[in-house]
Amino acid sequence: MRARYQTLAIAIGVGLTSGLALAEGVDPQIESRVMKTEAHELILVQEVVVEAPIAKVWGAYTTGAGWMAWASPHAEVDLRAGGTIRTHYGSDAKIGDPGTNTLHIVNYVPERVLTLRAEVSDRWPDVMKEDEGNLMNVIVFDAMGESVTRIQSYGVGYRDLPAYDDLMKFFIPANEGLFQKLKAHLEDR
Repeated sequence: MRARYQTLAIAIGVGLTSGLALAEGVDPQIESRVMKTEAHELILVQEVVVEAPIAKVWGAYTTGAGWMAWASPHAEVDLRAGGTIRTHYGSDAKIGDPGTNTLHIVNYVPERVLTLRAEVSDRWPDVMKEDEGNLMNVIVFDAMGESVTRIQSYGVGYRDLPAYDDLMKFFIPANEGLFQKLKAHLEDR
């Protein structure tokens, strides 16, 4: 189940159902929160600051080698509007095997914005299947200096429903753990 939701955490972006909080043991530079809209939607926000130049951070998200260094043992990236990021978490698997996860690249601005939409499979929770076309992750990259980058991840398309609250309980620590792996990779720890 953990591997099943790992891509969901990356693709959708994860936050908390109220306020600002950190999972236990998470770097204090990783923040998670949720914004509720007047339309009864949730915007899941995560933010992390890494000590790495923006080009290196961008590469971690937009190349197969970059993804494999911190997020998945198998990855291939076709970086273009309409392209894909395909990953597989099985150690003996390969891209294209059952269980391959696909993130569609909706749009991007190099070293600035990357918008992803997860391809929902039959293994996903029913509520997410219902919302498939609306679930996206908008990732914003900000150079805060020559060797410091802020990543802001906005998961959009969630409805304010108890089913999403239950999923958040898994996504929050899973996604924060992935951001810790990203920081460790980018900061050569």
